[in-house]
Amino acid sequence: MRPMSLSPLPLSYCTNVHPGRSVAEVEAGLDRYTLAVRQGLGAPLAAGLWLAKPVADELLASPSALPRFAAGLASRGLTCHTLNAFPFGDFHSARVKENVYLPDWSTPERLAYTEQCGEILAALLPEGVDGSISTLPLGFKGFAHPPGFLDAAATGLIECAKRFDRLHSRTGKLVRLAVEPEPFCLLETTPEAIDFFARLWQLADRAGAGELVRTHIGLCFDVCHQAVEFEDVAASVRSLAAAGVRINKVHISCALELDHPADNPPARAALARYVEPRYLHQTMARTPDGRVARVQDLSEAMIADPPADFLAAPAWRIHFHVPVDAERLGPLSTTRPALREALSAVAELDYAPHLEVETYTWEVLPDAAPTDLAAGLTRELQATRALLESLQVSQP
Repeated sequence: MRPMSLSPLPLSYCTNVHPGRSVAEVEAGLDRYTLAVRQGLGAPLAAGLWLAKPVADELLASPSALPRFAAGLASRGLTCHTLNAFPFGDFHSARVKENVYLPDWSTPERLAYTEQCGEILAALLPEGVDGSISTLPLGFKGFAHPPGFLDAAATGLIECAKRFDRLHSRTGKLVRLAVEPEPFCLLETTPEAIDFFARLWQLADRAGAGELVRTHIGLCFDVCHQAVEFEDVAASVRSLAAAGVRINKVHISCALELDHPADNPPARAALARYVEPRYLHQTMARTPDGRVARVQDLSEAMIADPPADFLAAPAWRIHFHVPVDAERLGPLSTTRPALREALSAVAELDYAPHLEVETYTWEVLPDAAPTDLAAGLTRELQATRALLESLQVSQP
């Protein structure tokens, strides 16, 4: 028997759920929401910070800005061990959709921003704690990419590993990047991720940077995303481990599920209320013959008149992050059972990835206006703590 290896660090939720277009706005969100969540949780809470490019610029604009921000976190009784550097710009604008995948990993802008986030995280990390930064899965499949794009993205990641290695040598703080597969992106399925990492390692080995890349570049496993792909999430975690791909971070998240779409009009009507203009809601259906049918974005027209393979499917899954404590939302179900499966497999690893709840969609949920965000986040974290505690047992 050996103990399961779930992270002992304080839980965090990702602050991309509230606006953060300036340092002042980030701090206002911490004061309004994060401190209220910690009080409701009655336990230590880490700040899983999203720091958009303008915020990173502001924190590094003067020698005093970042130490002042770090002191502010400490004065609030908050620690930080992980950042979300996936959204580069305003994640709360009227329309985000596919713009969230820009700039992509072939560009110097993405590398420079990620390096900034590494510098910031190194200043915020508690002593003796490694850091993680989640980032986009190279680029979006819906965009045109030139020949050689994957190699260009890999080259950017190799350079990022070199810069994070220099950061480690200078500060003593180890920061790991976590590439986050997502539906309709260049890395979306687990096999695609494994294939890309093999390619990345080959290029890194040729450049004499293989060890650096293996140390600093890994994966963010978002449970919602892999569930939307109809993957067996536990098998996905184990296949990543078998391939040597390190999971640096786990996003604890749930997707919407519509069961029996052909003869479930109430559920389809309920699903139509989740169509909204801000975020992309990739929708997939597993057909009776085992194929996965795909629609880039949920729409009222698609729900009213689904493609034949969607209508014949036993279930649809929608990339709409819903509260992780919810097993049902009216006539709709969620992929919450996948959380136990994924976390059980994560606990089999011989290291402990960072764990972070990421439900960024509270503002666009149906009937969002009366929602008490702090109370909702508290319920999510309470449910997650209970789930993690139930898994803290020995296994063969």
